[in-house]
Amino acid sequence: MTAQDDLNPDLTPRPHAPYATFPGRSRGRRVPEEESSFRSPFQRDRDRIIHADAFRRLKHKTQVFVEYEGDNYRTRLTHSIEVAQVGRTIAGALGLNQELTEAVALAHDLGHTPFGHTGEDALHDLMAPYGGFDHNAQAIRIVTCLERHYAEFDGLNLTWETLEAIAKHNGPVVGELPWALAACNAQLDLELHTHASAEAQVAALADDIAYTHHDLQDGLRAELFSDAEAATLPIVGPAFAEVDAKYPGLEPRRRRSEALRRVFGVMVSDVIDTSRAKIEASGAQSVEDIRALDHAVVTFSDPLWTQLKDVRAFLFTRMYRAPSVVVVRKRVAKVVEALFAYYIENTLEMPQRWHAEIHAGQTDVDRARIVSDYIAGMTDRFALQLHERLGL
Repeated sequence: MTAQDDLNPDLTPRPHAPYATFPGRSRGRRVPEEESSFRSPFQRDRDRIIHADAFRRLKHKTQVFVEYEGDNYRTRLTHSIEVAQVGRTIAGALGLNQELTEAVALAHDLGHTPFGHTGEDALHDLMAPYGGFDHNAQAIRIVTCLERHYAEFDGLNLTWETLEAIAKHNGPVVGELPWALAACNAQLDLELHTHASAEAQVAALADDIAYTHHDLQDGLRAELFSDAEAATLPIVGPAFAEVDAKYPGLEPRRRRSEALRRVFGVMVSDVIDTSRAKIEASGAQSVEDIRALDHAVVTFSDPLWTQLKDVRAFLFTRMYRAPSVVVVRKRVAKVVEALFAYYIENTLEMPQRWHAEIHAGQTDVDRARIVSDYIAGMTDRFALQLHERLGL
């Protein structure tokens, strides 16, 4: 076999591990389509996600900080791109399908509201009488229903494997299902009681790696804590020490970047080494074997996970619950609450494209879910501008 034989037309290495998800064995799409002669099904899924309206709006949705607070902080878009990059690296090292991993990574945050988890918490509380709100379920709703560009179907008509991975990349979904996920599962049976493919598990760990790395970087940039304080943390402290030993007297900004690069590398290497060992120990010889296991196979090692919990506890206290961040959290939660209350009472004030659904809705639950879809799709900027324009 030549090197070219092992490549797809876009020069993407093919999956080669027996437990990988192979495009030729896909369970297909809800609405059958003629396959492309030069793109695999998962490449097409990835491309449809990239061209989706919801993906484009991620550029003005933030992680922790609100968009107007600075130009250098991560947005959901930059975060998703970073997750895709990490995911492709790990998937490639494990012999998995990089295209599927990338598609899931790029889609995993599509369902997020404006203002990060603060907006989601506010919308979930408001939607409690109507089935609640869950960003993972909302991502499924977006790709199966709310994106409307194609003549023959609503949504993006993604493959079963991509939908499964979006729905349960964090593990099996048990108990009462979020209503948006229940509606999709009733049509497609995503086998929610099982683990997802190894590619989906890689996307989940890539998310953890990316946000741990960039939250450290953004917290330092925002001066919520100092380099010296960060250097007291496991993983981070040894990284700073290694940089100081190799580059004594390095300019502070470069010193920080070099240290955080090493933190990033430690996490990626740990996942690759640990996951290789777990997969080998499992004896899995197919993606079905991966799904049938009673545990995830793509994980951090126990020692590193213990250290990461210490890092995350520090970030929770010093960043996510920093006084300056809490002040903004309270403000933007009120923005979401005010917009929801206004549109529940003035539903026809929503843009014209929503009116057909509004007229079709028969109940208070229908109306609330339409309003929730509208607000969840807003960017930070648009929600703040709309709140001001409406005088709320």
